[in-house]
Amino acid sequence: MLIFFSCAIFVKAKDYEMKRICAITMVRNDDFYLRKWVEYYGTQLGIENLRIYFDGEDQRVPDFCEGVYTELRPRISEQVVKFDKMRLKFLSSQAARLMNEEKYDLVIGTDVDEFLVVDPVLGKTLPEYLNSIKIDVSVSGLGIDVGQHLSFEGPIDGGKPFLSQRSYAYLCSRYTKTSVIAAPVSWGSGFHRVKGHNYHIDSNLYLFHFGSIDLEMIQKRMTNSDLLSIGLSRHIRKRARTINVVTRGKAREWNITVKRMRLVQKVLRNPFAWNKPWNPIIKVVVRIPDRFKDII
Repeated sequence: MLIFFSCAIFVKAKDYEMKRICAITMVRNDDFYLRKWVEYYGTQLGIENLRIYFDGEDQRVPDFCEGVYTELRPRISEQVVKFDKMRLKFLSSQAARLMNEEKYDLVIGTDVDEFLVVDPVLGKTLPEYLNSIKIDVSVSGLGIDVGQHLSFEGPIDGGKPFLSQRSYAYLCSRYTKTSVIAAPVSWGSGFHRVKGHNYHIDSNLYLFHFGSIDLEMIQKRMTNSDLLSIGLSRHIRKRARTINVVTRGKAREWNITVKRMRLVQKVLRNPFAWNKPWNPIIKVVVRIPDRFKDII
């Protein structure tokens, strides 16, 4: 009886052991978003659990990255499609290394303008929530593509929380990504899927994408020769279209709409990739609740 009781105590203690969680990204010439990425994930996970890989040995590591593991990598000088495949192949290998060698239980992979957020209504931090749910291979947050509403919102101030200045978003399956992995796997381009595995959209997680929050910034990127050299002009124009959708669309109520869209994306699959969610053609715009305003 004593032996059984001791084993039971050990199992219970093991169940409450906090998972080790790391966040990784790759960036080139984007201090604006990187500063916010370090601030957010550093606060949530601890800066010692961040990994930033700079695309190009000509890059400069910003002062605000102090305490973060950073690595200058040889530049991936390829056009956008091949570039992204090579980028995610490298990041997948690093995630596997972090799990196998550094014993991380979960790795969060995002672009530098993407932020995985747990619904504030739960009153939990991101690591607290990820520790409370079962993750077999990966988990996704519902994609929230935040845009500038040109009728109500002016230029973005990077020194203030983004969501205190932006209140509208397009619910886009493109940003419902497999951001969190619990096993060494291969991400598809852009973190959009995990190869060979299904996806699971969690009911309390959101992936906020901020690449479309400022029209002036987008217009400047359209003249950036460094970005245009790898064929990113079409990608940048898509961001301007998000602003158009958000500005012209009628904003729907958040709670009901996100529940419906989560169900739609669970059922409908990308015609060319079964393990990627797919939106119908209709453009669904929502107003972001005030409870998110101070998070990012």
